Amino acid sequence: MFVGTFWSLAPAIIAIALALITKEVYSSLFIGILVGGVLYTGFDFPAIMQHVFVGDAEECEMGQHLSGGMIAQLSDSWNVGILIFLVVLGSIVMLMNRAGGSAAFGRWAVAHVKTKVGAQIATIILGVLIFIDDYFNCLTVGSVMQPLTDKHKISREKLAYLIDATAAPVCIIAPISSWAAAVTGFVDDANGLALFIQAIPYNFYAILTVVMMLCLAFMKFDYGPMKKAELHPDLAALAEGKGPASSLTGAEDQPTPPVSTKGKVIHLVLPIVVLIISCVIGMIYTGGFFSGESFIDAFSNSDASVGLVYGSVVALLITIVFYLITRVLSFNECMNAIPEGFKSMVPAILILTFAWTLKGMTDALGAKEYVASIVAGVADNQALMSLLPALVFVVGTFLAFATGTSWGTFGILIPIVVSVFGGDLNNELMIISISACMAGAVCGDHCSPISDTTIMASAGAQCNHIRHVSTQLPYALTAAGVSLVSYVIAGFVRSWVINLPIGIVLMVLTMFCFRHFSENNQNVISG
Repeated sequence: MFVGTFWSLAPAIIAIALALITKEVYSSLFIGILVGGVLYTGFDFPAIMQHVFVGDAEECEMGQHLSGGMIAQLSDSWNVGILIFLVVLGSIVMLMNRAGGSAAFGRWAVAHVKTKVGAQIATIILGVLIFIDDYFNCLTVGSVMQPLTDKHKISREKLAYLIDATAAPVCIIAPISSWAAAVTGFVDDANGLALFIQAIPYNFYAILTVVMMLCLAFMKFDYGPMKKAELHPDLAALAEGKGPASSLTGAEDQPTPPVSTKGKVIHLVLPIVVLIISCVIGMIYTGGFFSGESFIDAFSNSDASVGLVYGSVVALLITIVFYLITRVLSFNECMNAIPEGFKSMVPAILILTFAWTLKGMTDALGAKEYVASIVAGVADNQALMSLLPALVFVVGTFLAFATGTSWGTFGILIPIVVSVFGGDLNNELMIISISACMAGAVCGDHCSPISDTTIMASAGAQCNHIRHVSTQLPYALTAAGVSLVSYVIAGFVRSWVINLPIGIVLMVLTMFCFRHFSENNQNVISG
């Protein structure tokens, strides 16, 4: 009765609405899951618990996740790989903290990066450089940049935004990334990698998000809930090196573990470099690089989940050996840090488990197919073809927001767009529409509190998750609004050489307007 209808989106909509209203994510997600179970079973209450906790052992259409309940999601090899990667990465971060590497980097950065603008730009640059995978980006940038951003009184909410805005938006315009591999895999009737590269200049949301971050940093202003977060009086506690205040992170105060006084910057830099190199090698290994495949093909065929596990485990072992050799930590201290790293990731793991289960519910209810039928109906209307990129962007944003998955949005919308145009790589409107799909998916993912990447960004910045979502949302919607206007123009003026500069100018002008209004409001308040 409810499968394949608007009701298929109800569990996600309810969970998101409750999370934003109550500011509590765990119960909100679980209520959404229960609603999904009720709708899927048609109010057959004895079957609800079966569907919620066990689920169906049938493969979803994407072929990556099992549909339905919690146990099914936690039985999925992809999900298990991501959880193992989280645990190992949490252990590496804890080791770096205990060894004094993070503190040493903080001292070095404060001596070399003198301003708040410089700290934000450094965070953006590091986020752009780590373009291999969004999960890896979120947790790595967060652990490396926290000491610097704390010293310059940058709120954890702002750090989480900078991390989130340089994760998926950067990965979706990087030809060598797990996201490029995913998009390539969803294109059956055309050269997926060539299509991805052609679509990069039209990915307005990703590009304009980076432009927006730079404008916010150089213009030295914020607006909306983020402005309030940046003016929080407890930021002084972070700047003085007293650790995250509970009012900022939403966590209880914990006793500070002992930190080695022998730590140097190399004790943070070397593990991070090893982690990056080993994760890249792990990903191309899973794609068959060492069996004769080219680097590009290996990346396209890689299993990011398994590759990240291989890379992180190797990096963990090398880090422990390095710390033992340099005598910054003893063997017992290294071993004690590992379960502490696990504990630090428990909130993110719990939210991810609930989010994956909620996605399984919407998959089982046929949410993707319902939205796909709407897009296919629009594509059949020749009178609306010039507006197709803008419509695809809106639909992709809504679908990714409601389901919390960019890759699922790619999987359902990209084949539809390709089939509409017959896979003609010379059709500029198809390229624009494909890019609009990718941009919309990233936009919805960026806004959604049940998105993997949003959850990871909160974990990486050690920021309360709902606070991160509520402060980031106005920024994401601003970039989405400018992107939508850009796609309307692009549907009629089909040249990125013209459209991309227009989009960038529109974004910069929008930022000037927001700064002007922000300053006027500040003057009214102070007057």
